[in-house]
Amino acid sequence: MRIQRAQLLTRTVIAFLVAALPYVPVFAQQWPVRPLRIIVPFPPGQGADIVGRLVAERLTAVLGQQVVVENRPGAGSMLGTEYAAKAPGDGYTLLIGGTSALVINPHLYTKLAYDTLRDFAPISNLASLPMVVCVHPSFRAHNIQDLIMVAKRRPGEIAYGSSGNGSADHLTQALFASAAGIKLTHVPYKGSAASMTDLIGGQIVMATATTPGAVPYIRAGQIRALGVTSLQRSPFLTDVPTLDEQGVKGFNVIAWAGLVAPAKTQLPILERLNAEVVRMLKTSEAQKRFQDLSMVPIGDTREQFGAFLKAELTTWGEAVKLSGAKVE
Repeated sequence: MRIQRAQLLTRTVIAFLVAALPYVPVFAQQWPVRPLRIIVPFPPGQGADIVGRLVAERLTAVLGQQVVVENRPGAGSMLGTEYAAKAPGDGYTLLIGGTSALVINPHLYTKLAYDTLRDFAPISNLASLPMVVCVHPSFRAHNIQDLIMVAKRRPGEIAYGSSGNGSADHLTQALFASAAGIKLTHVPYKGSAASMTDLIGGQIVMATATTPGAVPYIRAGQIRALGVTSLQRSPFLTDVPTLDEQGVKGFNVIAWAGLVAPAKTQLPILERLNAEVVRMLKTSEAQKRFQDLSMVPIGDTREQFGAFLKAELTTWGEAVKLSGAKVE
């Protein structure tokens, strides 16, 4: 009799535990049952868009559901980012988020409709885009120390271009000027293409651009690379030393593109997405595509990407403060 009572009690407990299991794992096991979309807050053809399409191809193949890229550009990447932040956390909406959208804009805009850490769950950082300090070939500086020496002799006379007030390239140059103890004059443009055109044409003598934006012009001899802003040299510009190597110790500023989801997306879904994306980034096809784009693939864990986001928010917050940039 005692044995039967014990068996009955055991069955009752098991039944209770099964019934008490949260809905989340059951939902996650069934996911996905319909197509997914990856929001890219930039126009088609840009680096983030190409990265998004690589991810979409991989996920379509392994999830058994179509994954489509949905371009929602505008307002300095804020429109698409806000849209993704407000999407349901059901695993069917993802976002390619980058430096400007996730870690600069929160400091740049007094009113922002999303909060990076509150509204998004990290999946994986996808690509690193170190920046390159470049000058017009006619400029007398051939390395970072030359540039610093000229700038100290002519404070405020060296004009550098950027893709806009508060952009990653603007803030990178502001951080560099502060670290080097020099004064430079900022000339904001409406987009990186315009500033690069004027650098090539000699209307400005200096600019900083990501490796994808700078490498073709450097190889063509239209601009001269003085230094790379990451701690390690770029595999696409192995003969160009870092700023750290050239005396600006500890300087480590990069742009990047990562994959995030709305904050309430369930953990099993996030873990599955991370595993598939990391696996994709290790394939020879993805490696070649990233190399063609002059990007370095990353593919870190969710925990690593989350810690990285927090650190980047601090770094770029300091950069915004140094530059004095604000956009209403």
